[in-house]
Amino acid sequence: MNADKQQDLGKLILRLALGVLILLHGIAKLRGGTAGIVGLVEAQGLPGFLGYGVLIGEVLAPALVIFGYHARIGAALIAANMLVALGLVHLGQLGQLNEQGGWAVELQAMFLASAVALALVGPGRYSVNGQ
Repeated sequence: MNADKQQDLGKLILRLALGVLILLHGIAKLRGGTAGIVGLVEAQGLPGFLGYGVLIGEVLAPALVIFGYHARIGAALIAANMLVALGLVHLGQLGQLNEQGGWAVELQAMFLASAVALALVGPGRYSVNGQ
């Protein structure tokens, strides 16, 4: 396998891992409702309708990433969603470790870093847009 195909395969794996894992969070929010997130946003003094933006960041954006259809935009939306999540929910955990000794926000940080990386490198040839 040549280097270009390896890079495209790596981008596909990154897209699928990020997209599927974020989408699972979105599906859980669709099932459980967005009332908790809307309440969290309102508690910060922001309009409640902004809480529905999580559906863009955790349902629409991952679908774009998975299929590679405007995946850079989808990845940027996921990155923005993760920044908001870190700011609203996890800010107090930035300097903490979890029970296993890992960073308390390592999952959120990995999602953010993966989304930024994908936004920078693009979806690769194995995508709807074909790069």
